[in-house]
Amino acid sequence: MSTPHILYIYEHCPFCTKARMIFGLKNIPYEQRILLNDDVDGPVRMVGRKVVPILEENGTFMPESMDIVAHIDAIGTPVLTGETRPEIAAWLKKAGTPLYRLFLPRAAAAPLPEFATTSARAGFIRRKEPSVGSFSALLEEKTDELTQLNAMLKELAPLIRSPEAVNGELSTDDIHLYAHLHSMSLIRGVVYPAEVEAYRQAMAARSGVGLFDDIAV
Repeated sequence: MSTPHILYIYEHCPFCTKARMIFGLKNIPYEQRILLNDDVDGPVRMVGRKVVPILEENGTFMPESMDIVAHIDAIGTPVLTGETRPEIAAWLKKAGTPLYRLFLPRAAAAPLPEFATTSARAGFIRRKEPSVGSFSALLEEKTDELTQLNAMLKELAPLIRSPEAVNGELSTDDIHLYAHLHSMSLIRGVVYPAEVEAYRQAMAARSGVGLFDDIAV
């Protein structure tokens, strides 16, 4: 009998996306539990602080997305065996700031289960808005950040070696890159070059972590 895996997440959380991906890539069943965004007691009881994702196995708890990824990938034959490339890391770092600024207000506006209560949504806005500025302004379609992201996606396209893995063989670069693209899918007006579109669709299917295209804001 296989070890039961329970993963506590928020759907919008890119770190949770990373932890969810490895289960799909490894074809390992797990139970997903979505916490309310203002649930402090649950995570604190499990790992001593308000954080997700949290992996539960047989009553023990593990936080930190990439620790969870490494732990699950070590079960059986690892799949994240490919090389990583500095140009992918550089692109991720460059895209992070405009993505974060556009993503946060859209996460707060989207019909996601972690914001099922008024207090959960209001608390998220109260905590996050000071870090990026007015959510309402960033929800405007013609923002500098959107122009920047679309330009960056054109730069990403030639870096993708295969729709099945950015470097040709699955690696941690795929975990980080798809988490970025997954968050980006919540942003209406993003234009994906053909290579990027093929990659994000293939990775969504391989990982079992679907995109937000249908609820983009």
